[in-house]
Amino acid sequence: MSDDRLVAPEFSQDDSAAEHALRPKTLDDFIGQHRVRDQIDVLLSAARSRGSAADHILLSGPPGLGKTTLALILASEMQTPIRITSGPAITHAGDLAAILSSLVEGEILFLDEIHRLPRPAEELLYLAMEDFRVDVVVGKGPGATAIPLQLPRFTLVGATTRAGLLPSPLRDRFGFTAHLDFYESTELAEVIRRSAALLQLTIEEEAVLEVAGRSRGTPRIANRLLRRVRDYAQVRTSGGTSAKAANALTHSDAMAALEMYEVDEKGLDRLDRSVLTALIERFNGGPVGLSTLAIAVGEETETVEAVAEPFLVRNGFMARTPRGRIATELGWRHLGRTPPAGIATLFDTPAPNA
Repeated sequence: MSDDRLVAPEFSQDDSAAEHALRPKTLDDFIGQHRVRDQIDVLLSAARSRGSAADHILLSGPPGLGKTTLALILASEMQTPIRITSGPAITHAGDLAAILSSLVEGEILFLDEIHRLPRPAEELLYLAMEDFRVDVVVGKGPGATAIPLQLPRFTLVGATTRAGLLPSPLRDRFGFTAHLDFYESTELAEVIRRSAALLQLTIEEEAVLEVAGRSRGTPRIANRLLRRVRDYAQVRTSGGTSAKAANALTHSDAMAALEMYEVDEKGLDRLDRSVLTALIERFNGGPVGLSTLAIAVGEETETVEAVAEPFLVRNGFMARTPRGRIATELGWRHLGRTPPAGIATLFDTPAPNA
């Protein structure tokens, strides 16, 4: 279900070529994350002045905020090559050893979803990060011999959406850790203006603000919604209208396109609203258990918990209580319904005795 959602923050195949064209190439072009950007700028400037590789960097935060983009910018700023892989792509410690042994001096190794590294590869990485060497085991059984292999100094850039799953020994070996936060609407508006210019689109300011307000604080979603509004405007004006007019996006284009794709003014899509509607209409706002709620909307429990619930809880439409999920006053009002009296007291209701 999450794969075909327009507001899913995860990377999709449809994003591939578009993201490559819209990605900023330098720190100056990178919008938002000002604190992290300034810290990385100091780190890279110091490394360049010493003529050495930068410290290992861990980037954490929700998907779609720019972790991969920052890794590519690091390579560009340091004028070094970058090797890109991910935790799930490394199935054995030997896979990681092969990658590490082929790195060149100063190269950046970008390891996405680093929290999903297998344990043997993770332990191999400890030595590589700290002492820049790996022990290659030759042979099996009692006759096996570990041959130390010296590595060039490299920079590991790890990215994770779940920093809490990283073991402390691995986390402590990063010289710098940065957490990326969700974007404000003003920052997303700036992202949309920049992307529109790169796509050679003219866009009304009201349309910019409309798309930004529905992008759930995530640049990837903002760019995806912008492309869908462009598609809508192109199809709408295809009947004999000039190409120039088709590249001019109006506020009405944005409103009509986003309504067609079922993304409302707060960024909720069909799945989000169906969960919230079921919670309010079928269970009177809750509390209700997760599995019961999932059955009510015809989705898997994992889909509701991992796809819909985080956004609804983070933005105050729903809450998790000891007794189950509950719709908040904001959730009731978003669906145009009057919340019951005393709804705030439900958040403090203790769980029943076992």
